[in-house]
Amino acid sequence: MNIVIENGRVIDPKNGVDRGNTSLFVAEGTVIGLGETPAGFVADQTIDAAGCVVCPGLIDLGARLNSIEAELAAAVAGGVTSVVVPPDADPPLDEPELADRLVHRGEEIGKARVLPLGALTLGLNGERLAELAGLKKAGCIAFSQANRTVVDTEALLRAMEYAATFGFAVWLQPQDYWLSRNGIAHEGEVASRLGLAGIPVAAETIAIGTIIQLVRITGCRVHLTRISSAAGMQLVHRAQHDNLPITCDVGVHHLLLTENDIGYFNTHARFSPPLRTQNDRQALSDAVVAGWASICSDHTPVGADDKLLPFGEAKPGATGLELLLPLTLRWAEAAKVDLPAALARITSAPAEVLGLSAGHLAIGATADVCVFDPEATWQLIPESLKSRGKNSPWLGYMMTGKVEATLVGGRVVYRA
Repeated sequence: MNIVIENGRVIDPKNGVDRGNTSLFVAEGTVIGLGETPAGFVADQTIDAAGCVVCPGLIDLGARLNSIEAELAAAVAGGVTSVVVPPDADPPLDEPELADRLVHRGEEIGKARVLPLGALTLGLNGERLAELAGLKKAGCIAFSQANRTVVDTEALLRAMEYAATFGFAVWLQPQDYWLSRNGIAHEGEVASRLGLAGIPVAAETIAIGTIIQLVRITGCRVHLTRISSAAGMQLVHRAQHDNLPITCDVGVHHLLLTENDIGYFNTHARFSPPLRTQNDRQALSDAVVAGWASICSDHTPVGADDKLLPFGEAKPGATGLELLLPLTLRWAEAAKVDLPAALARITSAPAEVLGLSAGHLAIGATADVCVFDPEATWQLIPESLKSRGKNSPWLGYMMTGKVEATLVGGRVVYRA
């Protein structure tokens, strides 16, 4: 189908494009023109983007799909066209057949692209290596332990040596098992006042330090997920400055919230890793502004019953796929970041982490496109979410930024 998206502000951060009142032309699943109508082009469908921004489809580096149909519908409603899925499903993605089934199910649904992370170890138990080559062939883009740690450092070394041999990337959430196993909230004044067991920043920095040393030994390409502290981010940046193959991301909630948002045991503000101090939040924001890190939703749909529990028993996480765009816009406004730079952190920057030719709108690029009204406001209530996870610390708040249309591979998969 030939599609023209007209009258919009086209922003393509990777290629430095920011043009108002411009048309984007799509044919056979790819971008074929910007501005002037290509020769012989006849539109089968026209999308009027007046007052809207037309940008590459968002790429989310971390979203759990507890119900794949509902969560992929939530993704495209949020302008997300590619979703990286951690391996901590039930059962874990430690066998090629499971990964193959997930990829094919995503293709059958025909919404956002599913990019699975294969389990680094069998059952995510941190002991025996999973069948990495078979998982890669089945469509896994990299290998991960999700938020589980490999306690045995020698096992992690061997896994990284093996991954480096075949050019596989390893994604790790840096968290020392012994310092975090009993913790619930950031170790600090708020946790002490509420009587909650703390997780110190050292749990993150010790793990990052270990991973960095293993990268130096093995040369393995590593992506560190959900960095939560100023000290942790500084270690990552130092490693990047030393030209080590290390990238990282920050959950969008950690750019906007702090330990104080726990309030009086607000379970919607329980995350893994935990929300930390204002200084940590500011340092993470500065790092994202500087381009040291990408932004992800850390989408974790949790059932209502699992949040209606005492804080220490409630499951961590919040819905995020439909909020990645408005929360990124909220962060950009607070951090005084212009719109193209903010969009880069959720389009071209994640694509670079993944090593994919995506996240841009150059001629010949796959037509993954998000059309959104940057001024439209809407109230976040459970009924407004397509995800089965209705849990969010932002419930009741007004959001700014509303997706009007989403294209994946040149197909319109969502219209508001």
